[in-house]
Amino acid sequence: MLTGRESLIRLVGKRRRFLPNRESLLSSPPPPPLHPLKSCPDLISKAKDVEDGIDGEVVSGELLKIASVTCPVCGNQVHGEDYMINSHLDTCLARGTKRKLAQRTLLQLNFTPLPKVQVCPYESEPSIPNTDCSCSPEVSVVRNLVHGPHNLDEAEKSEGELAVSGGSAEGLIKSPTPPLLSSNAIYAGANVNLDVVSGTVLETFIVGRKFSEERELQSGTKVTLVREPDNAKDPNAVKVFSTNSGCSKVLGYLPRQLAQYVSPLLEKCCYNFEGGITSIPEHYLDVVPIQISCPEMLAYCEIEGGDAQEIKYLWRNALREADAAKNNPPSSTKYQQNFRVIVHEVLASSPHLFRDSEKLFIESFKSLSNDSQRLFIRIYSRRGPWFRMSKISYPEISNVQQAVDDLSASGYVIALEPSGVNTDDIVGVLRTLAVFELYEILHLLNKNCKRGLRKQDVISLLIASYEDGSSPLLPSMILEKVGLCIRISSKAESLFWRAEAIEVAQLIDEALEENDNEKVLRCISIADSQIDLPSSRVIGSLASSSAAFLLSFTASWIYSKVVLLGVSFLERERRYNYAINLLRRLLDCFTCDGRRGFWTLRLSVDLGHLGYLNESLSVAENGLLDPWIRAGSRMALQKRILRLAKPPRRWKVPPFSESINRKIKEVQVVGRPLNCEIGKKNRFYGEDGEQCGVEQLALQHYACEGRGWYGVHTESGIWLTIFGLLMWDVIFSDVPNVFCTRFQTAPLDLETSSFYPARKTLIETQLQRIHEGMAEEMLITSWESNFGTSCRGINWERHSLSDLRAAVSCVGGRCLASLCQNLCQDYRSWSSGMPDLLLWRFHGEYKGEAKLVEVKGPTDRLSEQQRAWLLLLMDMGFNVEVCKVSPPAKCS
Repeated sequence: MLTGRESLIRLVGKRRRFLPNRESLLSSPPPPPLHPLKSCPDLISKAKDVEDGIDGEVVSGELLKIASVTCPVCGNQVHGEDYMINSHLDTCLARGTKRKLAQRTLLQLNFTPLPKVQVCPYESEPSIPNTDCSCSPEVSVVRNLVHGPHNLDEAEKSEGELAVSGGSAEGLIKSPTPPLLSSNAIYAGANVNLDVVSGTVLETFIVGRKFSEERELQSGTKVTLVREPDNAKDPNAVKVFSTNSGCSKVLGYLPRQLAQYVSPLLEKCCYNFEGGITSIPEHYLDVVPIQISCPEMLAYCEIEGGDAQEIKYLWRNALREADAAKNNPPSSTKYQQNFRVIVHEVLASSPHLFRDSEKLFIESFKSLSNDSQRLFIRIYSRRGPWFRMSKISYPEISNVQQAVDDLSASGYVIALEPSGVNTDDIVGVLRTLAVFELYEILHLLNKNCKRGLRKQDVISLLIASYEDGSSPLLPSMILEKVGLCIRISSKAESLFWRAEAIEVAQLIDEALEENDNEKVLRCISIADSQIDLPSSRVIGSLASSSAAFLLSFTASWIYSKVVLLGVSFLERERRYNYAINLLRRLLDCFTCDGRRGFWTLRLSVDLGHLGYLNESLSVAENGLLDPWIRAGSRMALQKRILRLAKPPRRWKVPPFSESINRKIKEVQVVGRPLNCEIGKKNRFYGEDGEQCGVEQLALQHYACEGRGWYGVHTESGIWLTIFGLLMWDVIFSDVPNVFCTRFQTAPLDLETSSFYPARKTLIETQLQRIHEGMAEEMLITSWESNFGTSCRGINWERHSLSDLRAAVSCVGGRCLASLCQNLCQDYRSWSSGMPDLLLWRFHGEYKGEAKLVEVKGPTDRLSEQQRAWLLLLMDMGFNVEVCKVSPPAKCS
């Protein structure tokens, strides 16, 4: 696979059936063609430009005329030409109106199977600002300059389009919206006064009807709430009892998300909650709508200040959960709930990306029946584009035909009409047929075709016969065979998956799969013409600030991935002069980027392919001066310099020569192989006679009698889990603008150079505790407090607490602190490439040792990243070695 394609595929995700701009991208006049490298004498001077990067002039002049800037304090618009914006900010801040974000652990409640609520009253009652006013100056400037207009009518005229809309990017760039941060966030409604809590009606549902003692219900039945603290599954569980006729019977439970706030209110603050059933569901196991209120509460004067804050906190979050349930009732399926949540948050966080008519269309999705919503989501997530009605069947959808009728009337799906069928439609519908059905159509058309062809080949035969005019009746025959067919409408497709740069990314991926080199080159040219838009230069000028993490949420970032894939394509075609130009463009346009190491290395290599060895050496040497080139990329450049820096080019041996040429201890393990085929993963017979890989064979070797090593094959996984647990409070600490949606598992700046400085004091405190031998205690506490919560790098299922404790204990505080420090300083570079095996063994009850082992098969060798890791670990004091597994004799 071409370098960069896998990354692009992950970015594109599931290919969409409908790309709004496909035709315009492929039919419009092509961008300026790629120019080959005409001469190379200026490369040395250009290398200096790579170091200098973009100057600060891009922030001034015409660029600041693009849009107004939203003041993050007062919310007023300050014109882009106003060079006194900092003075304006000083004036606002002097009024003392800036709100400090109370940003707690992001996902502690939303993504854990068993919520653990720790009610912590706030010291003061924060005001809830306008969403647009809660971001830092950098974020406001970037958002206005990158996104420009506030609706699509204006956005079509703007050059600085965002890469991904619909919440995927804009939702991340916007500052945190308090209701969406976590379950600990304050409800964003009007200020709640304790005097009006009593009597306030809260609409919710009774769930868990299978536990009910009353099957037959009546509208208006009175209910009351009672805590169930001994509930094994949820200590915050709240039962709902009927109180009619003086006989109390269990009807079910409050939803878990609401109960976590109502339960402490029942226990500490309120005398009771009462209410009634508002309507009866069709099925007795379905959720039951109810209204509840607190008719009586402790007098305000009896509540101390801290308790008053706690009551407000609990009540606001209870209102928030009840309000959220209206848009996402418990009767929804899980995938239906997830889809609705995403749609809701996109509209809440990025309304300016949609026209009013588009907002109404998206909002209308809520009014569709459950069957219609489920059917739309089901077929939207499938490849399609066409679906046969006769083949649509889902157990949770009771009436498919009615759902299709509703979706068609609302404009979400369209049916295939006999008139106006084009070739693309025919191809799409043919894909819904089985192979035997395709052969039946061929037979009816009197087309001879041998059996055993692939489905795609049969489809190609049918299309060819239609296009050459020999089978004009093919469309009618297909429609007769498939019956009614539906697909997602173009309007719904483009609204629920709206992108600009990602369209180009998908097009180049498709072109590579189809071996369409002309389309590949066109996509490369489009991306090349877009990576240096004014908006990208503005963000580039802010890259060294706290807003550096915003770079990956711009269109230019995605275009850079397309360009890099284009470099790999051109290198495969041996068109090195074109590839060199693209690499220079990337280095010129992205001066603060962790990918610069790979780009610089490829530039040096490609120059070498053309015979420009002096220039190749200069590029590599200048690359070592670049602070953004680290880890394996840095070592690869150093090794290239050692190969090129020989007399008469260079007479002096580089100072790093001795360091990177250090010997790493190796051990040899002989194994009986199953195969020795090049390009296939090596398989061996283990010591127990079973088939295994080289890593399992090495584990058996170290565990055998006399060595006594225990261990796991984990590569970087166990270390990232240990890092996440030990540095949990650091990862989820109170840093502005790094948590913008509740779908994040890590702060936006984790993989950037701004992560460490923004949390320096807290990080160094944690590292000191680890160094002093408190890592095991910290690990246990973090595990027990946060188990099940999603966090980047942590795998709760793969690594047991006992294994983690053993590893931490045997590695020791000094080595562990050094490892965590490196990950804090450069998570992106050091989060991959760790040795395959982590081994440990104990000597007595309290003393242990650890060893890290990189395992290599007969034909494998260390990558630059792996070698960089091993040398760094040696410097930290780790015991490391390379285990070479080889057969006893050459395979014949």
